Amino acid sequence: MSENQTSSPIAENKMGTMPIGKLVFNMSLPMMISMLVQALYNIVDSIFVAKLSENALTAVSLAFPLQTLLIAVGAGTGVGMNALVSRALGEKEYEKADKIAVNGAFIYAMSYILFLILGFTVVRPFYASQAGKADAEIMTMGIEYLSTVMIFSFGLLSQFFFERLLTSTGKTIFSMISQMSGAVTNIVLDPILIFGLCGAPKMGVAGAAVATVIGQCVAGIVAGTCHHKFNHEVNVHLKGFRPNGRIIGTIYAVGIPSIIMQSIGSVMTYCMNRILIDFSSTATAVFGVYFKLQSFFFMPVFGLNNGITPIIAYNYGARKRKRMVHTIRLSMTVAFCLTCIGFILFETIPQVLLGMFNASADMLTIGVTALRIIGIHYLIAWFCIIAGTVFQALGKAVFSMIVSIMRQLVVLIPVAYVLARVGGLHMVWWSFPIAEVISFIVSTIFLIRIYRTIIQKIPA
Repeated sequence: MSENQTSSPIAENKMGTMPIGKLVFNMSLPMMISMLVQALYNIVDSIFVAKLSENALTAVSLAFPLQTLLIAVGAGTGVGMNALVSRALGEKEYEKADKIAVNGAFIYAMSYILFLILGFTVVRPFYASQAGKADAEIMTMGIEYLSTVMIFSFGLLSQFFFERLLTSTGKTIFSMISQMSGAVTNIVLDPILIFGLCGAPKMGVAGAAVATVIGQCVAGIVAGTCHHKFNHEVNVHLKGFRPNGRIIGTIYAVGIPSIIMQSIGSVMTYCMNRILIDFSSTATAVFGVYFKLQSFFFMPVFGLNNGITPIIAYNYGARKRKRMVHTIRLSMTVAFCLTCIGFILFETIPQVLLGMFNASADMLTIGVTALRIIGIHYLIAWFCIIAGTVFQALGKAVFSMIVSIMRQLVVLIPVAYVLARVGGLHMVWWSFPIAEVISFIVSTIFLIRIYRTIIQKIPA
């Protein structure tokens, strides 16, 4: 046993002592605010791109599958590292937490090398496979945008690494600061680089990509600085480092299901783009706008997830059942309120939401119906998201993966394909609420099993 374990010089983390209501908001509110800012950036980014042309908006929308894959690897690796570091801290195994962190850094470095290679090799054939007979301008602009984002993805991956370390020790305020700094940088640079303001060259869609990359680098630098100065519970020692296969395997045991789960979203959007482009590029643009808008309501829920994951994992490691259950119940209530806002707005003012993206008459005709139908799934999605967080925090991330596969591949895409052939474009959107119902059923079954086999066996 190490010296710091025997003497236990580090006081018990607030995740084991602070009242749950206060703790959840203390941990989650900064993450929710930062995620909300990130979602705002996503919307503003597309609003500026839409002012160039509908083709420009479609080009950026078609980039979403590979961008989702990039984010899936960064976020999913962070889920594994975050949960394991938090659990190690809950068990007072501080040296183990340090080793998990440094091996996490190695994984992120290898991930960047992979996306660097992909940025140079797969972007063109990826766009060619989606664009079909659409305007050639869409493909040209899309390649410029996506290549830039992937080749310079080191900023995003470093941001994920340091932010997850800050979150794992409960210092979510610094994670919020880093995310907000990157998002604000992005929002400021977008119009400057897209339209050539303040003496900058007019770069169009490529300018949006450059602004994105610079914002990610700023966020990564801020997160790294905050970790170095304030996050003393976890130390990343690179001197004499050698990859530890057992630790890396443990990180991926939790992280890979999350990576797969989010990557499935990449496959889903790719397939949906293929289905919708057969109707028109406008239909694809509507789908892209929906994803931007839904992020504004789901991102705060994901921020809540990031906040409660270490709370549940820490108290699981510390064997504190009541705190775990209280956290889960409270987070479900908050998530329900957040997604209800999305449902109300999608049902009442879809034309206003689409109008923010300079929507044409054709886009409004397609989009108003689409948003009202898709918006129904907000009434169910909150439960599935929180249930997935519980699975991941307790080391059962494979359940989240199964739910995601059921929802997006087994149900959503086949149903969308059939409805497109049978009922036309407007029927395609019903695949979203149908898939969410299936997700709800499977998530409920798994959550009951988790409660009976893990949570209930912890002494009250």
